[in-house]
Amino acid sequence: MNKKEGNNKKSSSRTNSKKSIPGGLPKRAQAPKKAKPTTEATAPKKTVKPVNNIPKPLKSDDIRLNKYIANSGICSRRDADIYIQSGNVKVNGVAITEMGYKVKPGDVVNFDGTLITPERKEYILLNKPKNFTTSNEDDADHRNVLELVRAATKAKIQPIGRMDKNTTGLLVFTNDTDMIRKFSLPNQKSTKIYQVSLDRNLKFEDLEKIAGGVTLDGHKLYVDEISYIDGEPKTEIGLKLRTPNVKVVRAIFENFKYDVLKIDRVAFAGLTKKNLPRGNWRFLTEQEIINLKNL
Repeated sequence: MNKKEGNNKKSSSRTNSKKSIPGGLPKRAQAPKKAKPTTEATAPKKTVKPVNNIPKPLKSDDIRLNKYIANSGICSRRDADIYIQSGNVKVNGVAITEMGYKVKPGDVVNFDGTLITPERKEYILLNKPKNFTTSNEDDADHRNVLELVRAATKAKIQPIGRMDKNTTGLLVFTNDTDMIRKFSLPNQKSTKIYQVSLDRNLKFEDLEKIAGGVTLDGHKLYVDEISYIDGEPKTEIGLKLRTPNVKVVRAIFENFKYDVLKIDRVAFAGLTKKNLPRGNWRFLTEQEIINLKNL
């Protein structure tokens, strides 16, 4: 796979500088006081260790039984709870009906008499091209994005979020259901950056209105950042949002009577298109996975 550096563009920002306030006048110097001689013995001072030095308990490798089953790809956690209560699950040959039971490393888990093992978690980043969609509906005009990452893994991966056939850019795939659920929530800390191409120049007063927040379908949507892109016509706009819904990007500008010609996601939760040409994919690094989990 040939790689070339992506062309991510940064939004310009302004900083306000503050003058430092001069300090007060220095106090008049005083002659040092003479120390009185003493012959009394002083008790040695006790050293107190700071609280931060107290060792933290090590993180356990135990995993809840319902999550263990869900990670194997058999069913969801909710369904796993039903099977556990029904006595369909055994750990080390013993039927477990206790909710919240934790599986330890080395335990043997059987589901309806079949040995199960959790899938290895896979995390893949794709620079999605046009005419591919996350929809499972059959359509002769477009294909499913899973075709582009089929050779990456045999695991049952899913895209995080949705993208229509005309939207391009970064899309993460994984079989980590916890991460998929996390990045599908309406309120989240992670940001996504889009480059939006409009049919005409975006008026500055409209840019300021969008920066102050937009009401869509009766709900107030706040924008983290919006700006013109340096060196580009004013039809090219940089937009940073926290919402996982790409359709919102189009709706923002259509609300101000602009036609959206193109939407390209250039950053997703700290991940960028650097060295990832259109239509190519790569595995996330261990550090990138840790960063996503800590968001």
